[in-house]
Amino acid sequence: MQEKYGCKRKKLYFAFVDLEKAFDTVPREVTRWALGKAGVDEWLVKRVMAMYEGAQTAVRTTGDSKAFNVKVGLHQGSVSSPLLFVIVMEMISRELR
Repeated sequence: MQEKYGCKRKKLYFAFVDLEKAFDTVPREVTRWALGKAGVDEWLVKRVMAMYEGAQTAVRTTGDSKAFNVKVGLHQGSVSSPLLFVIVMEMISRELR
């Protein structure tokens, strides 16, 4: 594709996104913004965001750590997380276009 555009002397833009830790790094406010931008009704946005209020986790090694608050990222293993991630990525993509 790069060669094709180069031959025609057209501009081509690339964007590379590292998705390795994608679920862990999606800011909650970006999720809220993306849902609103996608046209999701506000009552449903509030319900989705309520799942993340007060979210806690613990580290398990030879013993469990004390629970601590998680303020960023989507829930690992949640059925809704892949859909939320796709919505976030789609809305960001639309904004960049």
